[in-house]
Formats: sequence, structure tokens, C-alpha cells
Amino acid sequence: MNLTVIILLAIVAVAVCVGAYAWLSPSREREEEIVAPPAEVWEPDPAWTAEAGEEFATLSEAARCDLVFAVADLPDERAEGLLLHALDDPSEAVALAAAHVLEKRGASERVHAHVKRHPGPRAKRIEETLALLQ
Repeated sequence: MNLTVIILLAIVAVAVCVGAYAWLSPSREREEEIVAPPAEVWEPDPAWTAEAGEEFATLSEAARCDLVFAVADLPDERAEGLLLHALDDPSEAVALAAAHVLEKRGASERVHAHVKRHPGPRAKRIEETLALLQ
């Protein structure tokens, strides 16, 4: 019985120490980078498909998503330019697909720079979804 009481007292002492440390330790505040608001309201560019060619301008949203995933494996600069333009698609699904492909290609800094240049609810949803996909 004596050993049991000593063990319980040790557990309580450890719990009190951990609680005191958590309560008294300085909190770590995230330093958010302050982004200047855009000079003008950002509007998605429906003509981004002109980079791929005139025939792509008439594609449906699903077909534009297919296009984004089709160029994902092409290692040239034109494909990356197309993906960067796709971030401006009026459809959030197409923009998210392009952001996902760019992150998989190792161009996450370009995606985050684009999102910071165009803050707002759409950019926030894209960032949150990308964080879930990682």
C-alpha cells in the first residue's frame, strides 16, 4: 500500500509540473507576413486558355481540369506557363487543380506567391485545400 501511494504521488507531481510548464511557458505567436492589398480587385482571367491555343478556350470546366492534369507530366517551360495561367481560371476547381500540379512539380513557392498577390476567400480556400492534400 505504501508503494502505491508513492507511485500515485509521483504521477500527480509530474502532472503538476507539466501543467505548470504549459501554463507558464511563453506562447509562440505566428508571425504573419503582411501583404499589401492589391491595387485593384482581382478577377480571374477567362482567356488563360489562349496560351494553350484557341481550341481550348471553348472547353468545359471538366475538360480544362483534364488539360491541367494532362500537361502535369510535361517537363517544359510552356507547360509550367500554362499551369500558372490556369491559376487565373474562373473555375476554382481548375485553379485548384493547377495549384496542386504545380506543387507536385516543386513550384510551390510560385503558387504561394500567386495566392499572396491575390488575397481573398478564393485564395484562402485554395491554400487550405492544398494543405489538406499534402
